Amino acid sequence: MDPRASFYLLLPFLALLASMLAGGAGAATLSFSNKCSYTVWPGTLTGGSSGQLSSTGFELATGASFSINDVPATWSGRAWGRTGCATDASGKFVCATADCGSGQVSCNGAGAIPPATLAEFTLAAAGSGQDSYDVSLVDGFNLPLSITPQGSGSGCTAPSCAANVNSVCPSELAVKGSDGSVVACKSACLALNQPQYCCTGAYGTSETCPPTNYSMIFKDQCPQAYSYAYDDKTSLFSCAGGTSYLITFCP
Repeated sequence: MDPRASFYLLLPFLALLASMLAGGAGAATLSFSNKCSYTVWPGTLTGGSSGQLSSTGFELATGASFSINDVPATWSGRAWGRTGCATDASGKFVCATADCGSGQVSCNGAGAIPPATLAEFTLAAAGSGQDSYDVSLVDGFNLPLSITPQGSGSGCTAPSCAANVNSVCPSELAVKGSDGSVVACKSACLALNQPQYCCTGAYGTSETCPPTNYSMIFKDQCPQAYSYAYDDKTSLFSCAGGTSYLITFCP
């Protein structure tokens, strides 16, 4: 057979293989949905020295959705929602809560400035084939959110913090907006900076750093969310690797 004919016969197979390889480059999709009555500006941050996702920040109007499809097979990182965002007189993009300080809609490798409700992920950790994920209020609270595994992980636990913690936030933890309303709730660690609230120093282990009256406020409102550093037993969830995830604001 003419070698050129053999090559042309292989073309459909090569195209299919290339397509499969390209599709396998991202093991998961992170989707976002905004059910809040206000616009949210989600941000993403990749942990460690790995490259950032294709989108590190974007605008999400009420009722809108958006997906990031290039999540690596072993990605570790977090996502959150910024609120009260606008461009100031100097042209800098700023947010009332969970700002990443980049001055732009994209966070470009900068994380959320607390207080911020976080969706945290470690995909296919250490070759285990299992994803770990959680909703965290360790850095405080700014808006409700949930994580829903989809696709092959649709039977896995979907942790949610649907309550408005701002409505019960103690005055010493409260962050107020220009109109005087509470727009976010600090963690006790951030607000008071004491070892017993930060689980540092003599309080640096799970045995010596139990829940506090402050962390229990968060836990009572959102039982599935991390309320402080050693809240693993009721707040860390796992699912088979390769699952996609939906992050919903104001679920």
